[in-house]
Amino acid sequence: MGRVSRRAFAVAALSAFTMMPRASAATGRQGGAADSEMRGVWIASVANRDWPSKSGLTASQQRAELRTHLDTAADHRLNTVFLQVRPTADAMWPSPYEPWSQYLTGTQGKDPGWDPLGTAVEEAHARGLRLHAWFNPYRIAVHADPSRLAASHPARENPHWVVTYGGKLFYNPGLPEVRAFVEDAMLDAVAKYRVDGVHFDDYFYPYPVAGQTFDDDAAYDEHGGGFPDRAAWRRDNIDRLVRETAERVKEVRPDARFGISPFGVWRNAGTDPLGSDTKAGVETYDDLHADTRKWVREGWIDYIVPQLYWNIGFAAADYAKLVPWWAEVARGSSTQLYLGEALYKAGDPAQPAAWQQTGELSRHLTLAGKHAQVRGHVYFAAKDVAADRIGAMARVVADHYGQPAPPPR
Repeated sequence: MGRVSRRAFAVAALSAFTMMPRASAATGRQGGAADSEMRGVWIASVANRDWPSKSGLTASQQRAELRTHLDTAADHRLNTVFLQVRPTADAMWPSPYEPWSQYLTGTQGKDPGWDPLGTAVEEAHARGLRLHAWFNPYRIAVHADPSRLAASHPARENPHWVVTYGGKLFYNPGLPEVRAFVEDAMLDAVAKYRVDGVHFDDYFYPYPVAGQTFDDDAAYDEHGGGFPDRAAWRRDNIDRLVRETAERVKEVRPDARFGISPFGVWRNAGTDPLGSDTKAGVETYDDLHADTRKWVREGWIDYIVPQLYWNIGFAAADYAKLVPWWAEVARGSSTQLYLGEALYKAGDPAQPAAWQQTGELSRHLTLAGKHAQVRGHVYFAAKDVAADRIGAMARVVADHYGQPAPPPR
């Protein structure tokens, strides 16, 4: 995240281009509670993006930072936090499956001396916040050296599970034993803690790297029979992960909701007439082998949060065109639609002029409020809510979050 951010891929993908039925829930209401809507924030732990701010802090310092992020969310009338608890095939809780995260102590496998996820659930609930445990299913490391992993790491004990690609290590989604393992590892947290939701981000098969091939030949030879091509087999592998995780979450914790935050473009209309009016250099269906539209239409997931990290009027991927496209995808389905918002871009001098305007994000909420299928927004990410460089988040709160609101159920 951050410098090494999942959101950086959204930016990189777009640099590769060839290229109101329902008002916002709090708007216009002078008394009483607002209607239910998602008001969420991601708290990213990978690369110490948001929390902990650096590895090696004491347990008390880590707790204090976490509490501050939760206080900040509550102070901004947000109602849900998405806490990254498995950033790189590791754990922010005492797991029998995987080592403690290096982002806590600086050493993978070293006990931090406290239970971050358990504390986070307790502290979030004490503030009236819901907490969704955010997992990355297949990423093992943001480097390519297995010897840097903890000695007992499952990736070292099962090297045939691992694919090196783009300078990183990944579990191979094409192996049924890998899928079973990562589900078991994630569900351990769901069984142990009163999480309100289970959340995946946008990493399935990795984002494309020019000139490199994701080597899953052996897995395809063994398991790919009966599919018209490798791409269809890969999509089926991810479909299975999504369906099985959804089923297991409901078995283990029936009240928990399961949702996914994919890259914001399923397919361009130039590729598929069902796609959006965009010219994205990455399409989740083709490049990440994630059929995000299908998951919504089939009702496999409780909610989806497409990362719509572009400004209104952006030529390659216009926020104003993607919102109605996603609203139409969600229409009539049982999957709730929330929108991922690029708060991190507001005031960043490297971003287009629209992002230098304090009101850009507020305009997003006003536009989205014209689509009944949009049930709220989630902001990337926690340290940007706190810093609020140009007051974009304060403007959102002033314009749209006049009253507290419960999240949708």
